[in-house]
Amino acid sequence: MPLPPKPTSPAAPPSPLSRNDDQQRATIIVKAKAPSKAIEKFFAPCPRGLEGVLADELTALGAQKIEPTDGGVGFSGPYELGQRACYWSRVASRVLWQQADAEYRSEDDIYRLARAVDWPHLFASHLTIRVETNAIRSPLRSLDFVSLKVKDAIVDKFRAAMNSRPSVDTSMPDMRIFVFLTAYRATIYLDLAGEALFKRGYRRDGLAAPLRENLAAGMLLLKGWRGDKPLLDAMCGSGTILTEAALIAVNRAPGSQRTFAFEKLRFFDASRFKEIREASPIASRAIAEKLLFGNDINPAAIETTRRHLENVLGTEGARAVTLTQQRAEDIPRPAENGLLLTNPPYGERLDELAQLRAWYPSLGAWLKRELSGWTACFITADREFPSGVGFKPSKKTPLFNGALDCRLFEFQMYSGSKREPKPLPTGGIPLEHQRAHRE
Repeated sequence: MPLPPKPTSPAAPPSPLSRNDDQQRATIIVKAKAPSKAIEKFFAPCPRGLEGVLADELTALGAQKIEPTDGGVGFSGPYELGQRACYWSRVASRVLWQQADAEYRSEDDIYRLARAVDWPHLFASHLTIRVETNAIRSPLRSLDFVSLKVKDAIVDKFRAAMNSRPSVDTSMPDMRIFVFLTAYRATIYLDLAGEALFKRGYRRDGLAAPLRENLAAGMLLLKGWRGDKPLLDAMCGSGTILTEAALIAVNRAPGSQRTFAFEKLRFFDASRFKEIREASPIASRAIAEKLLFGNDINPAAIETTRRHLENVLGTEGARAVTLTQQRAEDIPRPAENGLLLTNPPYGERLDELAQLRAWYPSLGAWLKRELSGWTACFITADREFPSGVGFKPSKKTPLFNGALDCRLFEFQMYSGSKREPKPLPTGGIPLEHQRAHRE
């Protein structure tokens, strides 16, 4: 005979404590404190070829233990250094704050590594996340599966601490988490930037940019341009090089017109970040007359360039920049000396490349005629560019414009011929006229 059910008493109304238990758990760590460690580890990726320039930039910002590597620079310093780097770096693509680092053998090891990070201490559960994994010689088969395991670890950490969890947004997440794997080591980073740092905020409409902003700024810094001599972009397109030069010339931070992911962290201190924004080793200054010169044959390009300059300099400041619309080989000499830095068409199709190479001699003749005494620099994917314009480059620097393998060719322009006269043999008869030499 089955036992009767045990008598039950009427359910008591939930107490205020139990009724708000989920809410209590969801807010238990809202009052988070800023990182207490004196030294944090960071990694700043950048366009390949600009690692040295970025290392110099980070040194000037106060970074320690700087370690350039292919595609970026590792560095250390207080947490606020990461904020300063986001705001002031002209070359970095992102600023990644290291959260965990350890050896691994399987995806489960990486899961446990990510699970040990106190993610709820860093950001709120209503924010969205995205996890991305990159690797060099990792034995694991699927990087997407690694990203999934790290996402699971973050979600599980939130569920253990509170009654809610972040959702995934692969296009515009609030928080980006990067995982980097070597053959035996996994490192997990939180991106302090949010959107890539080359997105300055001044490019609001207009033509698509063939150059990323941090590549343009990096080339200017690579060539030692600090706003102290005239700059000409003969094929300026949407004005990326000129606008980055304007920011350098007036000492305006590249991050002054945008927001950052670190502003959404629990312990973000708006007043302290305001001090970082206002602190500068060099006072801001007005743009000088006859310093920046831009040209393009396309009227829409000139109009877009003008808008970008107005976005960073204001209407009055943009008037100080000389913009012309004509063929590059018709530009008159803008100053006695200076730096030409430009991004000519690459000729991605064979017929376009053939037309470009037929045009190169005219460009070379213009360089010879108008820019003696100048340093002329061209970034291009066409390795035949130097022979096409008829000059031997004094330097050629490998750079990547996105995934495109390019070279930054530098030419020191001069008057007349640089060829040294052939020495005369004894007796004053030119060597080529001597019978023995002819034979």
